[in-house]
Amino acid sequence: MSIVEHVRDRLGQVLDPELGASIVELGMVGDVSVSSDGVVTVVVALTTAACPLRSQIDRDVREAVSLIDGVRSVNITMGAMDAVQRDALMRRARQLAQDRAPTTSLPLGTPVLAITSGKGGVGKSSVAANLAVALARTGRSVGVLDADIWGFSLPRLLGVSGPVEASAGKMQPIEKKTGTGVLRVLSMGFLAEEEQALLWRGLIVQRAVEQFIEDADWSGVDYLIIDTPPGTGDIAMALARLLPQTGHLIVTTPALAAQRVAARAADFARRSNVRVLGVIENMSSYTCSCGEVHEIFGRGGGKELAEELHVPLLAEIPLREEVAHGGDAGEPAGLSDGPTGALFATMATRIIDDIAPPLGAVGCSARLLEAVERAVRSAD
Repeated sequence: MSIVEHVRDRLGQVLDPELGASIVELGMVGDVSVSSDGVVTVVVALTTAACPLRSQIDRDVREAVSLIDGVRSVNITMGAMDAVQRDALMRRARQLAQDRAPTTSLPLGTPVLAITSGKGGVGKSSVAANLAVALARTGRSVGVLDADIWGFSLPRLLGVSGPVEASAGKMQPIEKKTGTGVLRVLSMGFLAEEEQALLWRGLIVQRAVEQFIEDADWSGVDYLIIDTPPGTGDIAMALARLLPQTGHLIVTTPALAAQRVAARAADFARRSNVRVLGVIENMSSYTCSCGEVHEIFGRGGGKELAEELHVPLLAEIPLREEVAHGGDAGEPAGLSDGPTGALFATMATRIIDDIAPPLGAVGCSARLLEAVERAVRSAD
């Protein structure tokens, strides 16, 4: 083995501290050269020139290479990836995360939609509940995981109660027939009193989330909707590790403050190699009984955030009384045939058809061929 080959082999053992994968696997190692007097030069491409882990990567590379026989000194040239290289790195990182993900009862290709926000008070849980019932009304089996361990609210919003039973060593989600489909729900609210405060932190909270995923029977669901707590803490990081196929739907209000905090939630998702699938603007406007529209929280925050993130704006959900009343009564407004139900039904259809098709759905190429065939038949 030549010194260059030996260097690349050793660099394959150097991990990116943030992504937890080899810098060689991630495509971060460029040219490697060795001079006649044993000076090794290694080119390393970082995701950004201002990478805060730059010095650690430099140190790890230098240490790995300097231990090779025949190497007298090591020169490291740090550069920054272009957009194409960064996209390729993120694809590799996602694939590696999927390959190393723990085994669960959820097939890897099943869409997982995490309803996230950077802050509380934007109606994230309400959106999660209504989107779940809208998907179930299409005839799907929809898993719903209330991962907001401290602030669980989905049992009340969905009108579902425990207790949770076990079968074959797995927790069985509580089922509720919804339209032509079914909801399968797990929440800490089934295990604790509604008014009980959980004084849990760190590893205990992470372990609770792990049990809801690894030790629960999610087999057979077409979608898994996860209502996450606000922010980018322990639970968000645990979900990114446990379910790398997760896609985030970012909920914000039109207000600039909410939009900027939501942008941080999106930044966390992408740093964790999790896709951001779209933005949902909640509390967009309020129409009073006289017909006048009031933009209480401002205008256009969701649209601006979606454009900034280069993802679609999936819905602008107005303030409506039936959403609040439906949540209190355990009958989400997404079940209705009125304007709110139609809005969530449209969002569900878009998710099924374009954003996150269910496992086994016909691919785009096949759909295109079918469309061509139909056009030919109609022409005949």
